[in-house]
Amino acid sequence: MTVRFTARHMSGGSQHQHIASLRWIEEGTTKESESTRETLVAWIRDKGGKGYVVDASGDKAWVHVVNATPPYLQTWKDGIWTDNLLALPTY
Repeated sequence: MTVRFTARHMSGGSQHQHIASLRWIEEGTTKESESTRETLVAWIRDKGGKGYVVDASGDKAWVHVVNATPPYLQTWKDGIWTDNLLALPTY
């Protein structure tokens, strides 16, 4: 399953480490939901889940797990870490 992330909820700060949950739409469907950072980290890292953000140019920036303590999510595009998740609207 592939999802497009559409919004973010922050807790305790303004950086990637503070993304508490993300809203998403399942690609090819109208199914919308939201998941916690912990759930999404496990889904991407352990279950092969794929998620992306559409950037300002209309391109996909894929979301990866950053191996930190605790692990968090960040987009990776053209060989560099990017801030596309932080550009999403908040809820």
